[in-house]
Amino acid sequence: MPFLRPTLADLVGRIMTDLTTRLGLSGAALRRSVIGVLARVVAGAVHLLHGHLDYLSKQLFPDTSEVEYLERQASLYGIARLPATFATGAVVATGLPTSVIPEDTRLQRSDGVEYATQAEAIVDGTGSVLVSVDAVEAGVGGNAEIDVVLTFVSPISGVTATAPVTVAISGGTDTESDDALRERLLTRMRQPPQGGSEADYITWAKEVAGVTRAWGYPSELGPGTVTVRFMRDGDLNPIPDAGEVAAVQAHMDPLVPVTADLTVLAPIADTLNFTIEISPDTSATRAAVQAELTDLLTREAEPGSTILRSQIDVAVGTAAGVNDFSVTVPAADVTHVTGHIATFGSISWT
Repeated sequence: MPFLRPTLADLVGRIMTDLTTRLGLSGAALRRSVIGVLARVVAGAVHLLHGHLDYLSKQLFPDTSEVEYLERQASLYGIARLPATFATGAVVATGLPTSVIPEDTRLQRSDGVEYATQAEAIVDGTGSVLVSVDAVEAGVGGNAEIDVVLTFVSPISGVTATAPVTVAISGGTDTESDDALRERLLTRMRQPPQGGSEADYITWAKEVAGVTRAWGYPSELGPGTVTVRFMRDGDLNPIPDAGEVAAVQAHMDPLVPVTADLTVLAPIADTLNFTIEISPDTSATRAAVQAELTDLLTREAEPGSTILRSQIDVAVGTAAGVNDFSVTVPAADVTHVTGHIATFGSISWT
């Protein structure tokens, strides 16, 4: 039977009864008696001690421990919190030939996010030059898609004030969350390394910052091969780009058994659209349905898997505020071929 922490009132009553009994007093103690004061003072101190013990008991186990203890427990298995990383990519600057763009020149996105050039660049005879840039601050906020326009913070003589992104600025990730670190630690405890099991490949992939989901497929490309696919759900586009795939491949190559031929690939997105009628139909219930469907795909979607129609119905029906609903699209289970994964598309409301 678990130990139940006594309340402050219980402690006051116990201590007052104990003092009254041991001192041989008869009758009820007066409210402002010495006995009453002592009982409340001692009970307050004991209650704090019980609270501290209750707190410490939760720090013994990684599924309930708080940050400092969680990191300490993870360190025993050689697991450290993944730091935030800087997004990198390239823009095309235009201007007069031979114009110079110095190293560490700052560019700014419309929302104020800044980038810095990696090296000096010179506009060539065509009037343009590809300039590699890094986000000034680490984090997913530094990622930018192709065609996003950046502006030079300080004008440069002979160079156009704006430069569009031509190589997606990607790879920026936030510091690993407590929940993600906890999940990796629990996975390590439940599935210890086995020299190249399927679980090992997933663990190795998730050691790369930004990787949130990963899957391993033995012999998919032939005997002795292992295919790994992964997702980056914290990014604007959860499907990894070529650079992010290369980063996971480079991290895993030294770890896999020498007999395994590893190939890391990005899943191919199959957009899943919905047609739904709900009651009551409000902005709040629509947002709740979209959140539930997004969560469903994050939990259940895997390359080559099937999204069950019954799962979709459960997600819509359990959305906050929804009393009644009808899902007409998709009309049945949605099955994906090898390498393809369901991603959230749009909802048509009827």
